[in-house]
Order: sequence, then C-alpha cells, then structure tokens
Amino acid sequence: MENSELLKSGEFLVREVKPEDIFIPEEYDEEQKMIAQTCKDFLEAEVYPHMEQLEKGDRELMKTLLKKSGELGLMGISVSEEYGGFGQSFVTQMLAAETIGAAYSFSVAFMAHCGIGTLPIMYFGNEDQRQRYVTKLAMGELLGAYCLTEPGAGSDANSGKSNAVPSEDNSHYILNGQKMWITNAGFADTQTVFAKIENDRVLSAFIVDTASEGVVVGPDEHKMGIKGSSTAQIYYNDVKVPSENLLGKRGEGFRIALSILHMGRIKLGANVIGAAKKAITDSVQYANERKQFGTQIANFGAIKHKLAEMVIRTFAAESATYRVSRDIDVLLDKYTSEGCEKGRASIDAIAHYAVEAAVLKVYGSEMLDFVIDEAVQIHGGMGYSSEMEVERGYRDSRINRIFEGTNEINRILVVDTAMKRAMKGQYGLFEEAEKLAEDISAIEIYRPLENDDSYTEQIGYVKNMKKIALLLLNRASDTFGRKLVHEQEILNNISDIIMEIYIAESLALRIKKIETIKGDAGLYRDILDVYVYDIVQKIRKSAMDAANSMDGDDNTDLLDVISKLSETAGVNVKEARRRIADKLIEDNMYKF
Repeated sequence: MENSELLKSGEFLVREVKPEDIFIPEEYDEEQKMIAQTCKDFLEAEVYPHMEQLEKGDRELMKTLLKKSGELGLMGISVSEEYGGFGQSFVTQMLAAETIGAAYSFSVAFMAHCGIGTLPIMYFGNEDQRQRYVTKLAMGELLGAYCLTEPGAGSDANSGKSNAVPSEDNSHYILNGQKMWITNAGFADTQTVFAKIENDRVLSAFIVDTASEGVVVGPDEHKMGIKGSSTAQIYYNDVKVPSENLLGKRGEGFRIALSILHMGRIKLGANVIGAAKKAITDSVQYANERKQFGTQIANFGAIKHKLAEMVIRTFAAESATYRVSRDIDVLLDKYTSEGCEKGRASIDAIAHYAVEAAVLKVYGSEMLDFVIDEAVQIHGGMGYSSEMEVERGYRDSRINRIFEGTNEINRILVVDTAMKRAMKGQYGLFEEAEKLAEDISAIEIYRPLENDDSYTEQIGYVKNMKKIALLLLNRASDTFGRKLVHEQEILNNISDIIMEIYIAESLALRIKKIETIKGDAGLYRDILDVYVYDIVQKIRKSAMDAANSMDGDDNTDLLDVISKLSETAGVNVKEARRRIADKLIEDNMYKF
C-alpha cells in the first residue's frame, strides 16, 4: 500500500477500499508463524500445567513464568533491537498478543508487562531511561506495572489526586497518592505512575522503583476472574522519585496515558481472538465426545448453530484486527521515513487509529463474551464446573469490557473521535453526509443484480449501511448541535452501526482477497453471507431507534430511506451455518 493511499482513522465511512490494500492472516510469513508457534509451545509447556496453582494467586509462580517467557525473548517482540528486543512489526506484535490471549490470567499479567508496563518508557522515555529500564524489561529482568487509576479517578483519569512536589534542590520529587486496580502490583519491580506536579491541571508521568522507601503494595484483590493475575492497590508515602525519572515532559502524562490506552485497546482486540479460538476448540472437542440420545451432540442442529456463530464472529473480529494492524505498520514506516524517532513514531501511528482501536476493543470484548457464554452452554452442566477450562474462560472474559476504558466510554469515543477528526479536515465525513442529506429521496440504493457475485452483493449492502451512518450523523448534528454529546443513547446507536460497518467491510475484503489468492473462497463465503445478513438487521434496528429518538423533527423521510437501505436478499442461514459447523466438527479444532 502506498502512503498516499493510506486510510485515515474513521475514513472507512466515506472511502472505498480495495481488497489488495489490506493485510489478511492468510499472508503471515514463516517468521511470524514461527513466533506464534513459540508462544503456543511456551503456553503448552509452562503455563497450562500450572493454571490451577496460578488461580490460587501464587505471585511467585506468576513471576517465575513471566521471567521464563522473558528468557525466551517473548517479552521483547515489541521492543526495538537496540534495547534488547526483536523490533517486530505491529502485525507480528498483534499475532503474538492473539496467541498469548489463550492463556487466561497469565495473558493478563504478560500483556500488562509487555504493553502498559514497558512501552510507556519505550515510546516516551529518553535514551538514559530506555537503557536503564527497557533493556531489562525486554528480557524479564525487571517486571513492570502501569499505575493510573485511583479510587476517585477511573474513566475520568485526569481527576486523580496523586501529587508530586519538586524538592528544594530539584534533585527529586516527593510523591504522595494512592492507585488501585494495578495489574502485576504484587511483584512488579518498576512502575509508570501518573500524578500532578504541584498545582498542575494535567498529569505528569514518573518511573518509580517499587523498592523505593514509602512505596506500599497492598494485598491482592479478590476478583471474579483472572484470579492468577496480581491486582492490588499501591500507596505512595513521601516517595523520593529522582528528577531523571520524570517520563516525557512535565504535564505530558495525560497524553502518555491516552496514547498507551489506545495501544492497550487495540492489543486487547487481538488477545480476545486467541481466547475465543481456544473456547471454540474446547467446545467442538466436547461436542464431538459428549453423547445424548445415542449420538454426539455435535450432530444436533442447535449445537451446530452455536458453533458456527462462534466461528463467524471470531473470524470477523480477526479480519478487522489485522486490517488495521497493517495500516499502523504502514503509517509507522511513513513517520520514520520522515525522520520521526521510532518510539514516538510507533505510539503516534497507533494513536492515529483511535477510532479503530475503540471498535476492536468493544466488538472484540463483546464477541468473546458471546463465544465463551455459548461454550459454557455447549458444555451443559459441566460448563459450570471448575473442572472444565471454559468455566475459567467465562469468568476471565468479563473484565475485558471494563479493561482499557469501559465499553460505554469507548462507544462514545468511536463517534466522537470520528467526528472530531473530520472537523479537523482529515477526511470529508460531513461533506459526504451533507451530499446525501441534500436530497434524501434521490439516494442511490444498492440492490443486487442477477449476475452479482457474493462479494459484490455483500459489499453493496455495506455501502448502504455507510449511507445510513452518514445520514444519522448529519441529522443528529443538525438536531442537537453541541448538545449531541449529552445524547448518549443516540451516540451508542450510531457507534454500534459504525462498528458493524468496519467489521463487515473488513470481513468482505478479507474473503475477496482469499478468493484472489486461492481461486475460490469456499465456505468463507458462507461466513460473509450470514454475517452481513445478520448485521444489516441489527443496523436497521439501531438506526430506527436513533431516528425515532430525535424529537422535534419529522423524521419520516429518514425512517423511509433507512428501511430501503436495509433491505437484503434472503440467505439460507441454516444450511450456511451447518456447512461452517461441519468443517469445525471435522477438524475438531478452530482452523479457519
């Protein structure tokens, strides 16, 4: 993909993308496959045999396993070579994150260390800080934590009360405060801590050594899930932080926090795919073994429906995840070729795709919740027993809708960020919306022709859905103006539409590219047909809800065009899902 063709964040709503311009998992090279296999082998050999002990909150065991992964080089995949890492592409980083995502609470501890525990220093630190900390974090010699949330500051991170005061000789800061929900708190050696310097309005960031006098780590929290990960409060009582441990500039902490959250969201989008694939494999293997009424339950249509839908949603999420991952790689290359320092270039490229990061976080976490819930159901009574891994997966999944900013916050971010980027002139969102709204009765509506193939038909429906999103954005902006920010129910409706559009388009582009590579997309066409057929109906409901909620206007014209834009040809979803399920059942594991 040429830099000039690079899609800006949110621009997918108004621009057509070609299948050849995206990356798909079918294009992994041998090195990427080898890295993923190394991660899988490590989980099989070192992590899964100890899961029950980890679940009991064994901090020392978790610390030992993390350090072993560091010795194998798994912690350095995202870190530049000059600091002891492997400097892999963002696509490769996401593949590793996906693979590790199958490891329950170990995944939480590992990703917290490699992501929010290491990368703030990698991306925002100076050369001295990187040499002192990143080189050791990349090898697992030091373990990291990220300390942002406070008892009174969750989603509103900048309202935190932790405070740092410079010493009289400016050699250090005196840090006081309290942090909560800190992953890896029980064994982290180093922490990225956010606090306001004196009376500053915004946060600054500091690198704090846990061994420093005045740092007090509380006992581990008792949690619903991810019990193997250490989560605790940390207290700072007149802690002396050397001045050279100020991370970035004074007052830059809020920017650092937001940038790192974008990174955390997008990598969580990869994590949940690994967890979902494991749940699907566990489910089909159980369904192939469990007999009722004289036959394996995998033979029942109701079970096939569940298995197929689990595959469809996972495959769709995966398609979007690696599409944007490649976009980030391309933008990163552009920034570095223009002379930007690689650490800042990396985080700026990730932060640029804030809309897509929020999409992946929300869609992925809710996809996994669906998949693991169905996995428990397929297991029946055994699914509720702690003897089965799906029970652990069910409990562990729930936190993902809260991690990295709640899904409620991220839904608002999808719409808000897309609109703000457009207002800055990055792409013509409002111009395209106004063109459609000028003569709503003359809008061109795609309807399938007799000779249209599956891809042409489904991408045509996606284009119709984009028009619905643009019309709603235009009408909502005209109706509420600046007060739109307070209409969260309507924003949620529009956000759900935008998310489904991005996922569906990514899925369609992937399957068309598979067809180009292999000559035939096979039953992947079934995945596309069923997915688009289903989401058009979901989008229609969200759009009708939004339009009917805009009081003060006659929205008959809008309701009418929504109804027309959301018409689709029928799909034999029963047979399509059975074909998908039959492949899964035959393979006895997720191999899509």
